[in-house]
Amino acid sequence: MLRHYRARHGNEESADTPAVSTPVPNKQALDEAVVNMIIKDCQPFTLVENEGFRALMQLVAPSYVLPSRKTVKDLVDQKYEEEKEKTKKDLQSAIAVTLTADMWTSINMEAYLAVTCHYVDQDSHELHTSVLGVQHFPQKHTADNLAMAKRSLMQEWGIASKVRCLVTDAAANMISCARILQIRQTICIAHSINLIVKKSCDPIITLTDIRNKTRQIVTYFRSSTTAKEKLAQIQQQLGTPVHKLINEVPTRWNSTYHMLERMTEQKEAVWVSLASLRHDVTPLTPEEFDLIEEMLRVLSPFEKATRELSEEKRVSGSKVIPLMKMIHIELQHQVSTLTKPAAQELAENLKKRLTEAICNMESLSVMTLATLLDPRFKTVGFFSPLKATEAVKRLTSECAAEMRSHEPDPAEELSAAHGSATRSGMKTHSFVHLNVYFRGLLYYHMT
Repeated sequence: MLRHYRARHGNEESADTPAVSTPVPNKQALDEAVVNMIIKDCQPFTLVENEGFRALMQLVAPSYVLPSRKTVKDLVDQKYEEEKEKTKKDLQSAIAVTLTADMWTSINMEAYLAVTCHYVDQDSHELHTSVLGVQHFPQKHTADNLAMAKRSLMQEWGIASKVRCLVTDAAANMISCARILQIRQTICIAHSINLIVKKSCDPIITLTDIRNKTRQIVTYFRSSTTAKEKLAQIQQQLGTPVHKLINEVPTRWNSTYHMLERMTEQKEAVWVSLASLRHDVTPLTPEEFDLIEEMLRVLSPFEKATRELSEEKRVSGSKVIPLMKMIHIELQHQVSTLTKPAAQELAENLKKRLTEAICNMESLSVMTLATLLDPRFKTVGFFSPLKATEAVKRLTSECAAEMRSHEPDPAEELSAAHGSATRSGMKTHSFVHLNVYFRGLLYYHMT
C-alpha cells in the first residue's frame, strides 16, 4: 500500500501542498551573527575576506553582502561599548565586589595586567564575573604603578567604593599595591597550593630525576615525527587510548601531575615504542613507575582541590578551609599506605607546609567568616577548634556592632511618624548589610 501510494499519489500530494519557505534574516541580523561569531570564536577581522567563508555565506544567503573588515571592526567596537554599559549598570546594582588581578607575559614577551571583577547579582543571587581590562603594562612593575592602573580601572567602572577584597598572588608588589589602595588583600588559593606542592617536590632528588627523564621522553616524542607516528601505531595495537604525551610547565605544578599521570597511562606504549626506535633517551624503569604511582596518589587531592577552586560559577571562598582540611586528612591516610621513601618524604613535606597554610588561612577573617556562614560547613569545616571558636566570637561581635549602629534615632522615629520616608529610604543600603549578618547568624544556628 505504501509503495502504491508513493508511486501513484505522491506527486499529487506535493502539488497540492504549498511549499513552506524559511524567512531569510535581514542584513542587520546577519551582520550581528557574523560579529558574534568573530567575538565568541576569537576570529580575526579578516575572516570576512576569506574566500572559503565568502563562498559559504554565498550559499547560505546569496543576497547577503558581507561587511568589509573595517565595518566589522566598527561593529565589534560598538558591541564592546554596549556590553560595557550593560556591565556597568549591573555593577552599579551590586552591593560589593571582589577583584582578582594578575600579571602575565605574552608570547612576544610583553607584560600585561589583567583585572577581573566578581559580584553576586541581587535578583538571581548568582555569581557573575566580568573582565574589567587586560592592559599592556610596559612600565616597571612597582606597587605604585600597579596601584595607579588598578585605581584607574576601578574609577572607570564606578566601583572604587565597592571593592571589598583584592585577590592576587603572593608577590611583594601585589601585596604592597593592595596596601596603597587600602583594600583588604588575600592570596589566591590556587597559587598557594601551587607553592605548597612546588616547594615540597623540589627538594626530593629522586622525584627531580624522574621529572627530568620524563621531560626528555615527552620532548623526544613531540619533536620527532617518526617517534610520534610509531607511538600512535603502538597505542592502536595495544588498545591504549590514543593520547599525546604532556609536558610540564615550570610555573604550574599540576602540569607536572598531568605529565606523570599521562606517562603512567601510556607506559606500555612508550616502552614498546622506545624499544623499536633508535634514540638516546633513557626509559623509565618499572621501579620508577611504581614510585610515580605512589606520588600521584599523594598529589591527587591537591589536583582536585585546584580544579574545584578554579571554577567561576560558584563562590569558592567558604570552601577553602574545608578543602585544606580534607587534603590534610587524606594525606594522613596515604602516609600509612606508602612504601617508597621518596613518596613518604613528599607526603611529610606536603603535610608540614599544608599545616602552616591552614593556620594562616584560619587567621584571616575573610576566610573564617565565609566558612562559618556557609550552612554546609559552619564550625565543622575548621581544622582547629580554637580558630572556629574565635571565628564565632568575631561574627557575634560584628553582628552586635552592626545592630548598635542601626539602633533607631528618636528624632528619626518622630520624623517617620509624621510620614517622612526619605530618611529611612536613605538607610536601605545599610539595612541590606545588616540583613546579611542576620542571615549569617541564622545559618550558623540552623541544625
